[in-house]
Amino acid sequence: MHGLYLLWWVQERHIPPPIVAGILAAGDLAVTLLEIPTGWLADRFGHRLSLIVGSLVQVAGMLCCWLGQGVPGVLAASLLVAVGDVFRSGADQALLYESCAALDRPHEFQRIEATARTVQLVAMVGLVLAGGAIVQRWGFAAGWCVETAFCAVGVIIACAMVEPPARGDERESDAAATPPAADSQPRAYLWALLALIAPAALLAGAATAATFWVQTTGDADPGRMTAFVAAITLAEAIGSMIAARLPARGARSQSILAGAGAVVITAALAHSPALVPAVVALAFLEGLAHPLRAAAIQRLATDGVRAQAASIASACDKVCATVALTLAGFAGRR
Repeated sequence: MHGLYLLWWVQERHIPPPIVAGILAAGDLAVTLLEIPTGWLADRFGHRLSLIVGSLVQVAGMLCCWLGQGVPGVLAASLLVAVGDVFRSGADQALLYESCAALDRPHEFQRIEATARTVQLVAMVGLVLAGGAIVQRWGFAAGWCVETAFCAVGVIIACAMVEPPARGDERESDAAATPPAADSQPRAYLWALLALIAPAALLAGAATAATFWVQTTGDADPGRMTAFVAAITLAEAIGSMIAARLPARGARSQSILAGAGAVVITAALAHSPALVPAVVALAFLEGLAHPLRAAAIQRLATDGVRAQAASIASACDKVCATVALTLAGFAGRR
């Protein structure tokens, strides 16, 4: 249902697009407020436990998306999905990095993270297309039923994971520069973290706004919309596939990717027929930027704050997405 939830709320539940945009922005705000606390909880009580809790809440969120009525139902669904997201956000990357470190292969994190993201996105393409076919043949109820079942499988997978043993801090140095330690140089550490986080966050905000415009303007049937979402998901997967083969990169590469995104969105605003190709290009840049950023953040962070560092990045992403989504909703209305 990844490609159809906006159609479900706008066309089937008859909720105006500006209200949907506001509710989604409220969910992003909840993510922003909860990202760092849940990152601390994950570092404190275990990344595996955080993934299990987040997956359970995600199931509840999908049920609410399906069965919720009116604006309150959409709001409850958005908030539940947000809570599920924040419990998993950061914990997954921290668990992967610490698992690589436990095997004395921390340098493998970027390749594994990017490859896993590629597989996830390619699978998403198939699921999006399958979701469109299911909805067209059997209706939205069948689509939501299948979506909820997949989320339940996620709970089983999270329970099957293993927390690696605790290790001393053996941070891998960045290929571009030696990162400052969080404990000895806190101010320099925060600035270095911000330099890594901000470019991809701005890029994600631009992609969010452009995607919302395409999905909520004009008359789009489920088949065309799922094809569009599949195309941008595939473009993001291609970006992640390329990132898996790149050497370690730092903040400068992130700034270059964000600059390319600014050129793309400016061209789309100046020439509206270029909006759909612009969204595809932005998705490709996102797919390239995020695995590189995730690896750079984990190289920069120290043990005990890895999930928090990744959560700070996700919180910044959500701040940009909240602002972009709100502006996109009202700009599209006008």
